[in-house]
Amino acid sequence: MVSETAGDRSPSPAVARALTVLETLVESDEELTLTALAKKAKIPLATCASIVYTLEQRDYATRRVVGRSHFWRPTLRLYGLATQLIRKVDLSSVASREMRDLADRLGMPVHIGVLTGSSVVYVAKAAMPGFIQFDTYPGKVSHFNLTALGRAIAAYLPEEDLKPLLSRLEPGYGPKAKPVDEQSFREELARVAKQGYAVEDQEEQADIACVAAPFFAAGGHVTGAVGVTSFARDLNRDKRKQAQTGLVQLAATISERLGATEL
Repeated sequence: MVSETAGDRSPSPAVARALTVLETLVESDEELTLTALAKKAKIPLATCASIVYTLEQRDYATRRVVGRSHFWRPTLRLYGLATQLIRKVDLSSVASREMRDLADRLGMPVHIGVLTGSSVVYVAKAAMPGFIQFDTYPGKVSHFNLTALGRAIAAYLPEEDLKPLLSRLEPGYGPKAKPVDEQSFREELARVAKQGYAVEDQEEQADIACVAAPFFAAGGHVTGAVGVTSFARDLNRDKRKQAQTGLVQLAATISERLGATEL
């Protein structure tokens, strides 16, 4: 019996052309007419038309009609597929050593969280050294707007994904809880996006604070966040700055290992 390796098999030109069209749509900064798309993809116009109509039927592409012109762009279905794939990846193994090192340096637990609906699910944890441990664990669920993890993710969501979440904001019960309204939360997310990390300080509950930074997958889509939790009194100015720097670096490492090339 003769086994075949991938190198022994002839690639499919039809599949290659379809992927080229899809990649061209995704990489373009603007909508493309069919003629422009075919030219950029270097594919005959009739072939390109057949491919893009199929992509439309499968909900990977959509078009905007202006007079007699049709402008094509990709949909977020690819993002949905990528999100499903990321959830199957064991994120606890992506940067376990680096998480452990950061937890030891800071004396604080380090977590990875992903967004599911309007909740953040903790999927990995590097516990801090010592006997005192926080009630955070893989599988723990928190409302997205009340955690630094959730804010770090939400700040980089596309508008069509963020908008439904803004009607599901929940109030915190801590002494520093902020007003729960769309405008205030959007302003908070703008600050997060500008500085590259999120902070939650005694808003969800008293005496607890957390810092988090987002990480990304291939295509630059936000995939999750990595953060630390501490007693608010311990997360002082110097320690917070140390945590912010360490988390941003760790998030960049995770992003690189998940295939993100442009951050």
